[in-house]
Amino acid sequence: MKSQQSKFKLVNRGFAKTIVLIPGWASDYRIFDSLDLGYNYLLPVEFNPFDFDNSLKESLRKHSLGKVSMFGLSLGGFVAAEFAAMNTSLIDELFLISIRRRYNLKVLQDIELKLQKSRKAFLHKFYLAGFAKGDKEGLSWFKKNLLKCYLEGIKLEELLRGLDYLSSTYLKPESLSAIQKLKIFHGKMDAIAPVREAQVIKSYLPQAELICIENSGHLFHLNPDFKAIFNG
Repeated sequence: MKSQQSKFKLVNRGFAKTIVLIPGWASDYRIFDSLDLGYNYLLPVEFNPFDFDNSLKESLRKHSLGKVSMFGLSLGGFVAAEFAAMNTSLIDELFLISIRRRYNLKVLQDIELKLQKSRKAFLHKFYLAGFAKGDKEGLSWFKKNLLKCYLEGIKLEELLRGLDYLSSTYLKPESLSAIQKLKIFHGKMDAIAPVREAQVIKSYLPQAELICIENSGHLFHLNPDFKAIFNG
């Protein structure tokens, strides 16, 4: 399950900076389709967290990119943090979205069993758990644009690879001490990654800014007002 290579697509949107958008578990680069941030986008159109470091550096060389910003969502937050910690000279800004320090191994094993039993049923419940009462517009967009294609198109092999990665990694806040431009965004009603974990991560990083979003859950970035929150 670790053999697939990550592959990236550069979307030139006419901005001076480029941001690498890294999706979470059980999603792909399309989870960012509703974003309208002031950057060019470097998107992992094929994504393997185990292979990410080398593949991204190869893509940066290919497109003659120097420093980039990184936007890691959930599982993508682990990947972004690990890359940033190991490659500080390549990082302009780091944005960590809906993150936690680690996932419980027993919980991950239970998810694997449920996926083996009924992949679609588990995923449907999981996706809905990503939204809170303040995320109505984001949930509506997700149902219209991604729910069906994710339920039908995301393969069990990809899901198990993601669980394998999550079971073997954890976020080390102290490793990010050299990243000066660092923001952590988190929904206060996140049922998948409790906000207290983001608060603990922030406590290790005096230079970081923690932005908590009221009445929002794990996928709050799909809300139409996220751009204004992101820009401060």
